[in-house]
Amino acid sequence: MLYYLFEYLEQMDIPGAGMFQYISFRSGLAVIVSLLIGTIYGKHVINVLQKKQIGEVVRDLNLEGQYAKKGTPTMGGIIIIASILIPTLLFAKLSNVYIILMLVSTVWLGVIGFLDDYIKVFKKNKEGLAGRFKIIGQIGLGLIVGLTLWFSDSVVVREKVPGETIVVLNESGEQVERPATIDVKSTQTTVPFMKNNRFDYAWFVGFMGEGAAKWGWVVFVLAVIFVITAVSNGANMTDGLDGLATGTSAIIGTTLGILAYVSSNTVFAEYLHIMYIPQSEELVIFMSAFIGATIGFLWYNSFPAQVFMGDTGSLTLGGIIAVFAIIIKTELLIPILCGIFLVENISVMVQVSWFKYTKKRYGVGRRVFKMAPLHHHYQKKGYTESKIVTRFWIVGILLAVLTIVTLKVR
Repeated sequence: MLYYLFEYLEQMDIPGAGMFQYISFRSGLAVIVSLLIGTIYGKHVINVLQKKQIGEVVRDLNLEGQYAKKGTPTMGGIIIIASILIPTLLFAKLSNVYIILMLVSTVWLGVIGFLDDYIKVFKKNKEGLAGRFKIIGQIGLGLIVGLTLWFSDSVVVREKVPGETIVVLNESGEQVERPATIDVKSTQTTVPFMKNNRFDYAWFVGFMGEGAAKWGWVVFVLAVIFVITAVSNGANMTDGLDGLATGTSAIIGTTLGILAYVSSNTVFAEYLHIMYIPQSEELVIFMSAFIGATIGFLWYNSFPAQVFMGDTGSLTLGGIIAVFAIIIKTELLIPILCGIFLVENISVMVQVSWFKYTKKRYGVGRRVFKMAPLHHHYQKKGYTESKIVTRFWIVGILLAVLTIVTLKVR
């Protein structure tokens, strides 16, 4: 909202109003405001949650120190959501289609997570919202995001026109030739280890013969649904130790913010061989608010936690990461970047599948891990909670660096 105010003030020749045109300036403000909201407003929210006795319900998992968490305020994800939404509404261009999608995704998954926590806390139902309703909600969001990205006229990528050039003036006023470009709809996305770092979803329908490529968008929408569902559930699985999901999300968010910035810059995009996406620079402001929100929440969520995010926060964080990656065409980098989420998810699937298989075959269920998700396995092995979280963060940083490095491997 402030962007439009300062745009008007700039037209009135008010000194300093032009600062709001710079992405770096607005991003910096977004980080600062989100941090302030998370730390100052967060404390008030924690006090309210304590007074309302909205505390964590602890299941008996036979883990060291688990009962010390009993009664710790939960549903703290509303702190994260407020810390993201308010700076974005203040500093971003609200007419930007990508910002609209990110705002919708944040609220949508926040509501699903809130309903889940509400049922657990107030209805005393440990299972929370039925899994099928979560999946339906995630699929619904996937359809909204996927169809908007394909059918909106504002969503395009800029590509070079082979063999064509245009004459432009450089900074010195000299005429120089530049490759001609065109804005097009594309079902391509960024993926390392392939020619030009590109993969086209239309490849999956290539067997249908000539003209089948026009249906590539259907595969793209299905991929969007899968990515949103997988990543949001992965973040939910990871939220089992103090600061684990929050810190990991901050690392991932920082990486995505860097990728969004280079995706909106023709020079950097060409250097890294990633797709140039017009208007995507506004996403840097949203991700700046996201980073500030997660770090601000970590102030109270680090060990020993004073508040838990609950599904209100974890589903929202995962969904934001997924939608953001899809928008900037880096969703196929998620297995690397979100490796912590992926491993946590896989550990649960492996544990459950192996247990059922061995029980059916041998009559007694066997386990691969001492406990799943994976972070509980290390707790059972005697590692302290803070050590596990810190080491997972270190792995997350390595994966973030690897994600960017792979873009130069072809």
